[in-house]
Order: sequence, then C-alpha cells, then structure tokens
Amino acid sequence: MDIFLQILILIVGFILLIKGADFFVDGASSTASNFRVPKILIGLTIVAFGTSAPELAVSFSSLAEGSTDMVLGNVIGSNIINILLILGLGAVIHPIRIRKQTIRKEIPIAILVSILLVVLFLDTQLMSGSINQITRSDGIAILLFFAVFLYYLISMAVRERGKTEVEKPKWKLVPSLLITIGGLVGIIFGSNLVVDSATNIAHTIGITERLISLTVIALGTSLPELVTTIVSAKKGETDLVIGNILGSNIFNICIVLGVPVATLGTITPESFKILDLVMLVSSALLLYIFSVTEHKISRREGALLLTVFVLYYASLFII
Repeated sequence: MDIFLQILILIVGFILLIKGADFFVDGASSTASNFRVPKILIGLTIVAFGTSAPELAVSFSSLAEGSTDMVLGNVIGSNIINILLILGLGAVIHPIRIRKQTIRKEIPIAILVSILLVVLFLDTQLMSGSINQITRSDGIAILLFFAVFLYYLISMAVRERGKTEVEKPKWKLVPSLLITIGGLVGIIFGSNLVVDSATNIAHTIGITERLISLTVIALGTSLPELVTTIVSAKKGETDLVIGNILGSNIFNICIVLGVPVATLGTITPESFKILDLVMLVSSALLLYIFSVTEHKISRREGALLLTVFVLYYASLFII
C-alpha cells in the first residue's frame, strides 16, 4: 500500500486515540462524580489511566498481532519522553516545584518500577538465560507491584477525603456512561490503525519496530501527557504536572505492559539495546537528583533534560 496513505492512516489513528482518551477521561470523571467519588481519587486513578489509555490500546493490539518489539518500545519510549521531553519542556515554561512527599514516595516508586522492568527483562545478563523475555509470571509480578501502589493511592485518598469537595458531575449518569464508552471505542479503533500503519511503514522503509515504537508510536501516544503538561505549566499548576508524569510512567509499566503480558502471554523483544533500558532508569534518576537538591526543577535543569532527550534520540538513528 502507498506509504503516504499509510502515513494518513497513522495520523487518523492518532487523532482517534487522543480524542478518544479525552472523551474517556471526561466521561469517566463525570461518572465517578455522579457516584460522589472524591476528586483526588479521580485525578490519581481515572485521569492517570485515561492519559495512558492510548499506550494500553497500542500494546494490546501489538501483542495480538505478534509485534512484541512495539509493546516494549511503546512503554520504554513513552516513559523516557514523559520525563526528558515533556517534563523538561514543562520546566522550561515554568519551574516545577516538587513537594517533599513526592520526593520521598512517588519518585522512588517510579524509579523502583523502572528497575523492576529492567531486572525482569535481562534474563541473559542476570540469570544466564538463552533469550531476554518478559513472561506471563513477570507480568503478574508487575501487577502485584501495582496493587501495592494502588493501595497507597487509596490510602492517600481516604486521608484526603474530608479535606476535599466532590466535584460536580459534568453530565448526568447515562450521558457520562455513553461518552465513556464512546471514548473507549475511539481508543480501540485508533490503536488498531496506529499499529497496522506503523508496522507497514516500518517494513516499507526498512526500519526496525524498535525504532518506530521508540519514536513515532511513543511520541504519538504521549500526546495527552504533553498537552496536559503544557497547559498546566502555563497556569503554574506544578503539582498537576509532576503528578501526571509520575502517574503515567507507573501506569505505563504496570498496566500498559503488565496487563497485556499477564493476559496474552510472554513477549520476546528482539532488537532492544542496553542503552534503551539505561535511559529508562537514568531519566527517572535524573528527575530524583534534580528534585532533591532544591525541591524543584529549574528552567536550566529542564533545558538539560531536553538536551539529554535530543542526544538519546539522535543516537537511535546512529547506533
């Protein structure tokens, strides 16, 4: 099929993904408000899941079609982009202040889950295995880690319950449910278009699924986080910026990777390099180092994150 048609299909797929995620988040938030769920719990769960919904849909579609490199590349690429590009850009727009609790708890959790993924993947280096795999049991282990994180979120929401008001629903219950379902349908159809067209483009121009998943797919599925961060940074809502990034990164590894692998089975990515895994952990460590010094990410540190992003992504086309 003509490559320009495939590119058009890719763009349409991304539009469906992003708009579908928007409708899904709005509808799910309104549904939760109809049931009088506290706003903080909505933000920590539904919104974080909603912005990761494109990645989850792409992972399921990729794994179902046997594109295992695209599953892992989608997660690794999105997490690296979230910190180096999106958070870096947000800090350049407005210095991002980070609460002590976030430095003590949420950032270390994001680092630990990144290290967990690396340890589970490096079978040949750490356990003398013949190939590197992420097995169904690995996926279940990741989900158990997420269960602990979810318990932490619920405990935090319970502590904050009496301090926050329940948000008034945007729509009544039935319209909220219909909009949620409509958004989910858009996400599913969009993900199928993105995976099919991206795979065809990769094969047509002779590049690996690793490269296209770490770049085009990861950037496209990270657009919800990018838009949210830019808007929040301009308004000075730095808690929302850092919460969105950390929540999305934890969801990406635990849910976007863990759920498809635990349900559909083992993946055996073939073309990933140690550099990709090093950058996954290093980006999270950079965030911790920058935040622990002055409890903020300055414009200069944001520019440094963007510089690291450019250098790493330039290396993808060289190495």
